[in-house]
Amino acid sequence: MNAIISASELASDLAGENPPVLLDIRWQLSMAKAAGAPAFDGRAEYRAGHIPGAVFVDLDADLAGKAGSAGRHPLPDVEHFGAVMRAAGVSADRDVVVYDGGQGWAAARAWWLLRWTGHPSVRVLDGGLAAWAGPLEPGDEHPAEGTFAPVTNTTDLLDADAAAALARSGLLLDARAAERYRGDVEPIDRVGGHIPGAVSAPTTENVTADGTFRPAAELADRFNSLGASGTSEVGVYCGSGVSGAHEVLALAVAGIPASLYVGSWSEWSSDESRPVAKGPDPQ
Repeated sequence: MNAIISASELASDLAGENPPVLLDIRWQLSMAKAAGAPAFDGRAEYRAGHIPGAVFVDLDADLAGKAGSAGRHPLPDVEHFGAVMRAAGVSADRDVVVYDGGQGWAAARAWWLLRWTGHPSVRVLDGGLAAWAGPLEPGDEHPAEGTFAPVTNTTDLLDADAAAALARSGLLLDARAAERYRGDVEPIDRVGGHIPGAVSAPTTENVTADGTFRPAAELADRFNSLGASGTSEVGVYCGSGVSGAHEVLALAVAGIPASLYVGSWSEWSSDESRPVAKGPDPQ
């Protein structure tokens, strides 16, 4: 199954006999507190207008655990995640479509978690809510309880040690902006730079100006040029496991399986014993 769905395809599916479950994951990684501006409120945005039938899911509360030594967005408690998904109407035998405000990062985090916990049919709305031309519905939705029972796997998940090893034995992609990879700036974490051996691959280069993914062939060419030869194992990390999920999604669109280091740079850099590389080269 394709990992993404267009707005026109979604409209057609919603009008069908067995419409997908819709999850609204509007969220922003914001420096709002430092700037003195009010924090982004995804739930308020959702209540102001969402694709009819969509249920809001809070990324910080439901798609991540409490921030700490394991990173800013560590894995959520699996039982809590399963309960949230069931409350949203998710069942294993029904398609799920997730979307966010358009950046795609938050939706990709939900997509990755559902896939990691065993859901067989999850897609991301390509371009997010900005691509949707249909009507919006205000307020909250109250779907019938779903039956989804999450079952995790280890093949799609990297810890810090596995990420470090993969940077040497396979291909570890850093999805953050190039200036953070180089260590020129670091607006969030303790120190700038990258995991030694990791290759810079900003996730922003996987999409077009309107926020939709580049064609699969273009993405495949991009990742091949970075070292995804088809024989080597591929992993991804970012700042805290959100934009990295978007890169894993882009790789899936290109037909390249990849694992995610969820703790990412926020976990790696918090441990002063772990090495830090700087500059444009993997080292």
